[in-house]
Amino acid sequence: MSDAVDELLAQWARERPDLDVWPMGVVGRISRLARLMERELNGFFAAHGLGPAEFDVLATLRRSGPPYELTAGALLKSSMVTSGAITNRVDRLEGKGLVERLQSAEDRRSVPVRLTPRGLELVDELVALHVENEARLLAALDRADCDQLSGTLRRLLESLGDTSLGATVQG
Repeated sequence: MSDAVDELLAQWARERPDLDVWPMGVVGRISRLARLMERELNGFFAAHGLGPAEFDVLATLRRSGPPYELTAGALLKSSMVTSGAITNRVDRLEGKGLVERLQSAEDRRSVPVRLTPRGLELVDELVALHVENEARLLAALDRADCDQLSGTLRRLLESLGDTSLGATVQG
């Protein structure tokens, strides 16, 4: 059994037998897998009337705990996008009645964003379906394989400095 990356590696072996291109096997598979997963997840969220970025905001608010509220700055740190992108996401979610902007009693410059009851209900429903969908995407691996892969990827991410939600470099 082989995949598209095996084909690429064979081509390099033929054209440049002097190079040991084994890193292309790992990086190429991670890259291709990321694109395939992204396509699958985009389709899943679209079927539920959201984009993955919108779900990310809802999920970030939900996992923050009651009252399911964060400032735009905290959302920005968690999502690793520009402040303009956060504003656009919050605008779209507010338009759908899933979040609301509040006035901060302590700091007029800070505008907390909170899940509405409808937003909380939706994210709670979707996160369960999302986990099921991710399990479906990983069905070719058993749990031990997944645990081993997760640990290996964790070590690689740590080695590249990705040790907290705010540590990743924007893409």
